[in-house]
Amino acid sequence: MKQIPMTVRGAEQLKQELEHLKNIRRPEIIKAIAEAREHGDLKENAEYHAAREQQGFCEGRIQEIESKLSNCQIIDVTKLSNNGKVVFGATVVLLNVDTDEEVTYQIVGDDEADIKQGLISVNSPIARGLVAKEVDDIVKIQTPGGIIEFEIIEVKYK
Repeated sequence: MKQIPMTVRGAEQLKQELEHLKNIRRPEIIKAIAEAREHGDLKENAEYHAAREQQGFCEGRIQEIESKLSNCQIIDVTKLSNNGKVVFGATVVLLNVDTDEEVTYQIVGDDEADIKQGLISVNSPIARGLVAKEVDDIVKIQTPGGIIEFEIIEVKYK
């Protein structure tokens, strides 16, 4: 199986979610199933069926997280020597050549991506266009609105 790149922060968030699901959510669901069973006939018992459905979702998510964590490659960008190249985990400050607008993105794994937080997936068109480039390079990125030219102003490994 292919290794999934992940930042240290992304792996930590998944570990916290996994711990919450196993130690808090799973016992809550088991308790809800036990209480619903006490209400009698399980065929007509909506609470029982809802709790069993939640249990299925919870167990599925636990398996998904465990799989991701066992197949991830945690990359700590702060331990890399900053040679000015855009790599996974780097934070890149870009200047839109047409609008003079500055944007900052960190290149992260798929699970961590959140455009509102400036976190873009390594598999996104912008990240693919930036990786291996360096400061002062001009990159042309195909976006839904057309091609946008960016100048790489700064690359941070933080």
